[in-house]
Amino acid sequence: MNESDSEIVRAIMTAAGYSFVTEEAEADIVMLNTCSVRENAHRKVYGNIHEIRHRREGKPVLIGVLGCMATGLRKELLENKSLSLDFVVGPDSYKRLPEILRSVQEEHLQGFDVTLSEFETYSDVYPSRKEGVNAWVSVMRGCNNFCSFCIVPFTRGRERSRPVVNIVDEVKRLADEGFKQVTLLGQNVNSYRHDNHDFAVLLDEVSKVSGIRRIRFTSPHPKDFPENLIQMIAQNPKVCKQVHLPLQAGNDRVLAEMNRNYTGEEFIDLAARLRRAHPGLCLSTDIIIGFPTESDTDFEDTVRVVKEVQFDSAFIFKYSVRPNTQAARDMKDDVSEEKKTGRIIRLNMIQTDISLERNKLQVGQIQEIMIEQTERVKGGAAYGRNDANKIVALPHGEFILGQFLNVCIIRATPHQLKGECTATANL
Repeated sequence: MNESDSEIVRAIMTAAGYSFVTEEAEADIVMLNTCSVRENAHRKVYGNIHEIRHRREGKPVLIGVLGCMATGLRKELLENKSLSLDFVVGPDSYKRLPEILRSVQEEHLQGFDVTLSEFETYSDVYPSRKEGVNAWVSVMRGCNNFCSFCIVPFTRGRERSRPVVNIVDEVKRLADEGFKQVTLLGQNVNSYRHDNHDFAVLLDEVSKVSGIRRIRFTSPHPKDFPENLIQMIAQNPKVCKQVHLPLQAGNDRVLAEMNRNYTGEEFIDLAARLRRAHPGLCLSTDIIIGFPTESDTDFEDTVRVVKEVQFDSAFIFKYSVRPNTQAARDMKDDVSEEKKTGRIIRLNMIQTDISLERNKLQVGQIQEIMIEQTERVKGGAAYGRNDANKIVALPHGEFILGQFLNVCIIRATPHQLKGECTATANL
């Protein structure tokens, strides 16, 4: 989402006459586009600001913070004298950046706009993308879920979706530019709705664009998977057979405290329905360890669900308090750091074993992969991803970014597959 927003900012600034440099030392203006999902992101931003100030001591430079952190911590950012920020701009105010910067430069005052919009989708801005094999396409902004641990509704506002025709037009333009894969983005992407068109309809319309070979999407919510969406994923050949399905926790009481609106058994049932519709479907997930009041018994429920679902991969994080969320207001962060560490180590070990077994199932298969990296990488000369979004390392050969190849999977590790080329697929 931040990459997509940065592409929007690049387009807006370029249209206003600004140019971009490749080295921070050459810049007159430095913008840090930020995330607020985890505390570690905040620490990195503060550290980067101090490092830039130190490197540029005595040299004129404007430094500003964009994005979720700008909205969530606007008062602290503006009043922190050690940061000495020149401007703070939230994710719905990027169109005002040129105006704000002119004001900062001419009046030498802090500039800020952290207003949240009920309507802004940037549907009239064509993002300025760098060359690559995948294009991020934001189909909606904001979130209405209010998970108790999450600050996103407060930093990115309420859900609003772009028109189907507007999204399809952007994808057509991307296809004309040579992109063969698009990833549809939304904070809760499968709650997309515009003029009674739901996400399944959007996937179908995007799949009709000539030249687009693969469609991915992230990040969905388990509560928004009607049968027509499951069947669209299973049956549409352009929609990749991989779903990121955030679990967060496996215990029903903890899930209720998180305001996730499903139970552990409902989650298991959804995973089973997805895999019944397409037996080869790969599932990844997010899990929060040590949410307030999580007991050892509660954690064992998460372990049970992980073992039952057999995720292909998982992003597992320790709970961190996010200011202004319901959990921060109403719950004490009462799980010790020692317990969090022990649980995360154990769950990662379990998931690593599951990932290895899931990857071993693909050994011997002929798979179509798209080359994403051609510079020499660890374990091979290049790598690509298969339809299920698994990394496939290739040991030798000449490769082209965006090239589609048929590959025989010869070996598996928990985190990637090893392959050998068999023939070039139709480009």
